[in-house]
Amino acid sequence: MNYPNKIKKEYHKEINYANRGMELENIINETNEYLLANDIALIYKKPTPIGVVKVDYENNKQVITKAYFATQSTLDYNGLYKGKYIEFDAKNTNSKTSFPLNNVHSHQNKHIQNVLKHGGIVFLIICINQNIYLLNGVDYIYFLDNYERKSIPLSYIEEKGYKLEYNYSKGLNYLKYVDLIGGFNNEEI
Repeated sequence: MNYPNKIKKEYHKEINYANRGMELENIINETNEYLLANDIALIYKKPTPIGVVKVDYENNKQVITKAYFATQSTLDYNGLYKGKYIEFDAKNTNSKTSFPLNNVHSHQNKHIQNVLKHGGIVFLIICINQNIYLLNGVDYIYFLDNYERKSIPLSYIEEKGYKLEYNYSKGLNYLKYVDLIGGFNNEEI
C-alpha cells in the first residue's frame, strides 16, 4: 500500500493450514446431528484410535499427557442409512485445479476397496475452490486404477461427482446423492 510521503507498507497474511478441514467437518457434524435428530440416518464421526501412555490428574480430572496412535485410522465417518452401511471421509484441498491423491493414504484406499467389496456405500466429500463435492468410491477407485496421475483433475470431480448444496437448517445435502449411488428412491431430505 502506498501512503503519503512515499512510505510503502506491505501486508502479509499468515496462513495456518493446521485446521483447514475443521470448517468442513463442522458442517458435516451439524448435518449428521440434524439427520439423527430427525431419525433420517445414524452417521457418526469416528474417533482416532489412540493408546494412552501417561495420564496426569489435575483438579480431579484425568488429562492424557502422552499418547500414540494405536492403529491407522480408516475414514472419518460411518453409519447406517436406509439399512445400508455407509462410510466416507471429508477432504480439503487448497489446489484450484485438482485434488492431490496423497490426501488419501494407501490404507484408506484399501479400506475404500474393502467397503465396496462388501456391498457398503463409500465416498469422499471434497472441498475444492470453496465448492463441496461428493465423489463416489467407485469413481474414485476407477480413477486410481486407470490414470497415472498424482491428482484428480477438478474436471473429473465435476463430471463424476455431485456438487453439494448447504441448507442452513438441514446442513449439507449429501444423502440426496447417497440415494442415487446406493440405488434408493431419491426422496427429498
